Amino acid sequence: MTPTPKLRHPTDLQSEKSASSGYQRLPLQRWQIAGLEPELGDKLAKVSNLSLVVAQILINRGMNTPELAKAYLEPESCNLPLPSADFPDLSFSVKLLQEAIAKGEKIAICGDYDADGMTSTALLLRALRSLGAMVDYAIPSRMHEGYGINVRIIEEFAVDGVKLVLTVDNGISAVAPIARAKELGLKVIVTDHHDLPEILPPADAILNPKLIAETSPYRGIAGVGVAYILAVSLAQALGKTKGLVKPLLELFTLGTIADLAPLTGVNRRWLKRGLRLLPESELAGVQALIQLSGVKGENSTPSTTLKGTLKPEDIGFRLGPRINAVGRIADPQIVIDLLTTDEMGLALEKAMNCEQINQRRQQLCEEIEQEAVALVEKEYLASLESDRVLLLVQPNWHHGVIGIVASRLVERYGAPVFIATYEDDTQIRGSARGIPEFDVFAALNYSQDLLGKYGGHYAAGGFSLPTSNLAAWRERSIEFARQSLQPQHLKPLIYIDAQANLPDIDLTLFQELETLQPCGIGNREPVFWTHNVRILEQRLLAKGHIKLRLTQDSPHLGIDLNPPLPVQFGAIAWRWGEFFPLPPRLDIAYKLRLNTWQGQSKLELELVGARSSI
Repeated sequence: MTPTPKLRHPTDLQSEKSASSGYQRLPLQRWQIAGLEPELGDKLAKVSNLSLVVAQILINRGMNTPELAKAYLEPESCNLPLPSADFPDLSFSVKLLQEAIAKGEKIAICGDYDADGMTSTALLLRALRSLGAMVDYAIPSRMHEGYGINVRIIEEFAVDGVKLVLTVDNGISAVAPIARAKELGLKVIVTDHHDLPEILPPADAILNPKLIAETSPYRGIAGVGVAYILAVSLAQALGKTKGLVKPLLELFTLGTIADLAPLTGVNRRWLKRGLRLLPESELAGVQALIQLSGVKGENSTPSTTLKGTLKPEDIGFRLGPRINAVGRIADPQIVIDLLTTDEMGLALEKAMNCEQINQRRQQLCEEIEQEAVALVEKEYLASLESDRVLLLVQPNWHHGVIGIVASRLVERYGAPVFIATYEDDTQIRGSARGIPEFDVFAALNYSQDLLGKYGGHYAAGGFSLPTSNLAAWRERSIEFARQSLQPQHLKPLIYIDAQANLPDIDLTLFQELETLQPCGIGNREPVFWTHNVRILEQRLLAKGHIKLRLTQDSPHLGIDLNPPLPVQFGAIAWRWGEFFPLPPRLDIAYKLRLNTWQGQSKLELELVGARSSI
């Protein structure tokens, strides 16, 4: 690795080719290159028996002592506090469930229609049925009711004789529905992970990591993490954990990664184990999903490691979207049946349903994205530097997929995006996605008097509002964005760990980097940059991807009669079609990928950034 100059602040880099050059513009990005810590890196490498590269990456992530490095690389070596010590209502929640099971009382789960909510629902259904409970579930209609438990569901539970209600991945803001449940004599346990409203619901017990200490290793769990803790705690209390924990851990792994929860704390600890279990899953539904998605198979290009464990991107880009697509545009019961059945035939049938729905979801996303980009370019791009947020509201956009489109627009324009569609003449419903300097949940709070229902967290959220409030909401959201952001923030931010020369990149380095897995939100994948790369070949693939072959010329001093052949790498630039063709020489930022084909493995580069080498 080549040392990089010490840089403490983001460097704004705008690369534009002139029209006469024959090349399209390059991505507008900010590259934040980590400062090199050679003395500390050398010390940490020696003490911890790490390479200098891995040591520097750990320092970049705040793991700058041997103790922190060991806890990060070997999370199961650390003592974990009992969940009941950090969640004040956990013991009482377990007691309520034990009493309901002992009395044969009906328990009902109210889930959510995203991957986190559906895996949470399936996890608790599996656990409670295995532990002898009478349990059923309901999930609100995404299109007609929106997010979270509502009065209709509560009243139907009461009519059905339900005595105990469990919310999963929702409920922390459901004051009125839970108050109605109490009026009807129902007990309620809220399990959720979303940010806290000013007024908490009148539930019998609330399990939410936002209510516990920020220093707790449980702080970053998603809804499925709360469900997992509750289910395992109940099984332990009943002395019935045998054969139950592994399948629940698999569902925890699916939901946590698909929900983009931070891969830190117990998430990192449990995911390392769960990702090893998934390739040989005990769950028929997971086996069927893996089979149909091509995560395993000779003719696929898996990102599985040499040790036979999945990586977060296997879930994030293959398994997760097939689950999420169902909740976005179809009936969540398909996923619940998929993840709770033990019959392989039924599992394959439901997995095929997921596959077909996901293809339809992809088509919808492409159509809406094209319309949204055209709208931005025509009406909003000129004022974006002043407004500092994109607010798009259009009829006939499918509410179930606009959140995905919002994420793509953030990636494209580097600005926060609020995207919405009309439900009818009186109501608008939308999704929001942010950038590192912008708090989506705070932005929604800033407009709370103009909104109907809303919720979310720092990076993403959902909301509704009366159409009569649209103009006022636009003004209020722009006002918040101008307070939060400066014009220089409106470019995607690329975090870079170190500079590398292409000849330094090999399988040994890749295998060293594998010790940092699982990578994702809160534990980003290592990104390197290389100066003055030469493009030997490039071609445009379907869906706007660019396939490249790259090399880096090596300077030679004196006369070398047998100069080494320059190293060449294949590379992929996802969704960079608007930048095709790229200029022949570039500085590139990239991640490393292992491409396995017919038993042969080779490294490739996944481009995440590019700038002019001049």
